[in-house]
Amino acid sequence: MATDKKKSQQPAQKGMRGLVIGMIVFVVAVGAAFAVISNQSIKSLKLPSSVSKADGYGIVFNPTGSPKIDIWEDFQCPICDRFEGINGNYINQVVQAGHAKVVFHTMSFIGPESILAANAGACAANSGKFIQFHAAMYNNQPTTENSGKITNPWLTLIGAAAGISDPKFSSCVNNGDFINWTKNIEADAAAKNVNATPTVFVNGKELDRNTQYMDPVAFKKALTDAGVK
Repeated sequence: MATDKKKSQQPAQKGMRGLVIGMIVFVVAVGAAFAVISNQSIKSLKLPSSVSKADGYGIVFNPTGSPKIDIWEDFQCPICDRFEGINGNYINQVVQAGHAKVVFHTMSFIGPESILAANAGACAANSGKFIQFHAAMYNNQPTTENSGKITNPWLTLIGAAAGISDPKFSSCVNNGDFINWTKNIEADAAAKNVNATPTVFVNGKELDRNTQYMDPVAFKKALTDAGVK
C-alpha cells in the first residue's frame, strides 16, 4: 500500500516541479525583459544639447578641438571646489579661446543634492551658460554636503546669479528634465574606473593627482605639454 501511495504522488510531484520550473523561467524572462526596457529607456533619455554620447555623455566644448581634456566632478565635492579655485580661470580661458576640447562630466555620487545640481548644470548648458553656472555653483557651494540647501529654487537663484535669463531654465530645473541623464554619467565613470572627484584626463591619460591637480603651474604645464596653446 505504501508503494502504491508513493506511486500515486509521483505525477503530482512532477506536476509541481514543472510548475516551479515554469515559474522560474517566467521570472527570469520578465527580469530580462525589464532589463532590456530599462536599458532602452536610459539610451533614449532626453539629453542636453551639448552632450556627446561618444564622450561619455559629458557636456562638450569645442568638439573638434585638440587636445581633449575630460574633467569629472561633483558640484558638492569640496576638493572639486578647491580645484576650481586653483585652475578654474585657466580652464575657462582654454574653453573660451577654443584651445582644447573640454568635456565636463558632472557626477552625482555624493547624494540627491548632487543630482539636482547636475541637472541644473545641464539646464544651464541648454541655455548656453554652463561655464557661468559652473563658476557660480562653486562660489556658493554649501559647507556641508546634503545639508538641504541645494534645492530647485536655490539652483534657480544660482542660475540668475550666473546671468541666465532664459525662462526655460527654471522650468528645466523644476521639472528635472535631465535627472535621468545623470545615470549615464555615473555609468560611464564606472566603466572608466573613475571613482574620485575631481579626476582629470588629458588625451585619455589621467593627470597625477598628487603633483598636478592642485599646483597651477604643474597643471598648466601638463596641458601645454599636451598641445594646449
